[in-house]
Amino acid sequence: MTSVRLFRALLCRMTVKISLERFYGTSNTFNSSHTSHLMHTSAHHRSSKLALLAACGAGMLWGTGALVVNVLVVEHGFRPENISFWRFVIGAVILTIVFGRRMVWQRLKALWLTVLLSGIAMAGYVLLWFFGIEKIGASIPTLIALCLPPVIVTIVAIVRGHEKANASLLWVLFGAIVGSVLIITSHGGSAKNVDAYNTLLGIAFSIGSAFLYAGFSMISGRLSIALGAGVSTAYLSIVAALVMGLFAFTQPLIWPSAIPPQVWFLYLGVVTAALALLAFSWGAARLKPTALTIATLLEPLTAVVLSAILLEERLSALQWLGGGLLLLSIWLLGKKNMHQP
Repeated sequence: MTSVRLFRALLCRMTVKISLERFYGTSNTFNSSHTSHLMHTSAHHRSSKLALLAACGAGMLWGTGALVVNVLVVEHGFRPENISFWRFVIGAVILTIVFGRRMVWQRLKALWLTVLLSGIAMAGYVLLWFFGIEKIGASIPTLIALCLPPVIVTIVAIVRGHEKANASLLWVLFGAIVGSVLIITSHGGSAKNVDAYNTLLGIAFSIGSAFLYAGFSMISGRLSIALGAGVSTAYLSIVAALVMGLFAFTQPLIWPSAIPPQVWFLYLGVVTAALALLAFSWGAARLKPTALTIATLLEPLTAVVLSAILLEERLSALQWLGGGLLLLSIWLLGKKNMHQP
């Protein structure tokens, strides 16, 4: 009888021990899974934040380029096509030197058509924007070419189910576009005494630029993921340089002989082509196209603020309001990305 009781006590203790081991094992598994999820979420939020900063940085660098292009056109007499050609050539050379060892033909072979079309789009949206400016001045083409792409990519994303048409997204989009409109239209720069034909042509060029930029923004992220940001940017810059080189059949693409223009050309190639496009591609791989195009709306704000600082141009109250709206929209966009899984 005593042996039976001892056996039952031992069996009970073993059962309790096994139950506790199962419980703590399950608990440890749960804790490990929960910790892994938290680390993944934290890494995602950090990556989204850095990607948004990269896209904003690209927009700001392009904004500095707008002033440099204006100096080269007004003070040194260079045509925009000539400037764009050398900008892409310098950018392509720099990126190829840095990322050339990673440029493997086997990886490019499956994507060569996408790279080709994207490079043509990258050169095309710049060209059409310049053509629009030649026809009707800077204000309206800049407004259309920069503010229409976020609308286009948002509509496409909603239709394809990549974005939800909720109030926060629409408010961010609305604030960013209204802010950009106030910044650009208050800055002036529209040509006067333009006939109806040239007005329509200038608007058509600008709309074409907007659609090409929107398409480029939607595709560049996929290329960056597939090839790497540096390699994809190098390929795109090479294609864009070749496309711009076609203008050599209609006009000479002159490298400047004086030192100041040479420095400006190098700045455009290294900073606004290589560095800015690299930041854009890196951000494109981690952001939705809507966030990407909204972040780069910092381009006109940067150009206007630099004009005020360097050229002593005064900012109007509407421009201050527009800048505030744009910055608020980008901040809300960052908060929105932080709350997405």
